[in-house]
Amino acid sequence: QVQLVESGGGLVQAGASLRLSCAASGGSLNRHAMGWFRQAPGKEREFVASIDSTGIHPYYTTSVKGRFTISKDNTNSKNSVLLQMNDLKSEDTAVYFCAASTWTTAQSMAANYNYWGPGTQVTVSS
Repeated sequence: QVQLVESGGGLVQAGASLRLSCAASGGSLNRHAMGWFRQAPGKEREFVASIDSTGIHPYYTTSVKGRFTISKDNTNSKNSVLLQMNDLKSEDTAVYFCAASTWTTAQSMAANYNYWGPGTQVTVSS
């Protein structure tokens, strides 16, 4: 059973950067496609980015392409996935969730993810 915990959220101004980290335990992320989702107040959870089990092939929703970068960090016994967020906008404000899938290819549907972290708040002020 994979357990996930996100960190790195916070309050920033528009145009700033944040890096979210998702630490995993209970299993190697080498066997899982990983994803980031977000949920803004009053809205449904939406897909942000995903990366396949090898960490080579990322996939992004259109609104974050060119601004966000998802990556896996399996070096030095780390077992985590990162989301580098640049040029943040007020519409990026949400709770961000990390998720692990039993699929090995990148997935955009929340239903294809089996394990979820509790989330971390990102607030972007304009």
